[in-house]
Amino acid sequence: MLGGARSGKSAHAEGLAGDVVTYVATARRDPSDAEWQARIAAHVARRPAAWSTVETTDLPEILGKVPETVLVDDLATWLTGVLDDTGGWDGPVDGARARCDELVEAVARRHWPLVLVSAEVGLGVVPATRSGRLFRDELGSLNARLAQVCDEVLLLVAGLPLRLK
Repeated sequence: MLGGARSGKSAHAEGLAGDVVTYVATARRDPSDAEWQARIAAHVARRPAAWSTVETTDLPEILGKVPETVLVDDLATWLTGVLDDTGGWDGPVDGARARCDELVEAVARRHWPLVLVSAEVGLGVVPATRSGRLFRDELGSLNARLAQVCDEVLLLVAGLPLRLK
């Protein structure tokens, strides 16, 4: 599930996921950022009580061991954390790319239902900063690689799902 900011991608993905779901939240909490905490709270409030939630950035491990539907929300925040952890913002991105390789392999091996949510950031202007261009390029590459191994790909535009694959 791809889409821009506030396109409805998370809510649409949640509607596709089913009744027995492990929701994998990839965003890191920042207690000093009230607006970010409010966004997380809104996502939490929308989820059915029967769903289990895991807050982690170790996606390959989760995808390999959870034998029910997994909904990952979202890959953009996951990649941000990976770039933080590997020093990719200011140094080589090889470590981040290796983590992306692991994720693509885990998705390709998965036998159980999986819903991935990711931002589509390549439709706009070229970012003015190196970090903005790095993020746009790396996320675009990750999205394209995952689309190749997924059975279906949807793009949400203005709240409307468009089937790409």
